[in-house]
Amino acid sequence: MAFIGAKPTNVPLTSADLEDSIITSAKIVDGTIATADISDGAVTSVKTTGVGGANTPNFSAVNSGSQTVSHDTNTKCTVTSEIYDSDSSYDASNSKFTVPSGQAGKYTIIGSIDWDLQVNPNYIRIYKNGSEVIKAGWGSTGQSYIVATLDLAVNDYIELYCYQASGGSTGWGASDVYFSGYKIIE
Repeated sequence: MAFIGAKPTNVPLTSADLEDSIITSAKIVDGTIATADISDGAVTSVKTTGVGGANTPNFSAVNSGSQTVSHDTNTKCTVTSEIYDSDSSYDASNSKFTVPSGQAGKYTIIGSIDWDLQVNPNYIRIYKNGSEVIKAGWGSTGQSYIVATLDLAVNDYIELYCYQASGGSTGWGASDVYFSGYKIIE
C-alpha cells in the first residue's frame, strides 16, 4: 500500500477500535475460542439455559421390615422406608412412585431383592399402572435385580413386584429390598 507522507506507526488493534456488533458469530470459526480465552464469570446462567440439569424427580426406598412371599404368587414388595424423595412423589405407605404434574418423560427404575433363601426360580417385576411391564428372573440364587427405562406420563405409577417358586413360603428381612428411580435429563 502506498502512503502519502510518513508511514503510520504499526499499532495493535484493540477492542476499542471496533464498532459494536461488527464481529458476528458467522465470522468466528468453530473451535477458535478456547476455554482459557473466556474470563471467569463471563458466562452467566442466562447463557447456559438447557445445559446440565438435575435428574429429578427421583426417589429411593428400602423395606423397613421382613416380608413373606407365598409360593407361585405375584406379590407386591412393601418398600416403606424412604431414603430420599425429591418431589414427594413416592408414597411409602403404598410402596408406589407416581409421576408428578409437569414431569412426564423417560425414567430409569431400579429394584433389587436379597431373598432369605436361594429360590429357584425367582423373578422381580416392575408394574406400571397395575400391569407388569418388565420382569427379570434368576434360578438358584438369593438375589434378584432389575433396571428398566420407561416412558412415563403424568400420574403413571410404578410398583415393584416379585415371584418365587421354591415350593414353600420365603421372603426377606429388613433393608433387603431396594426400589429407586429418577427422571432422565433429555
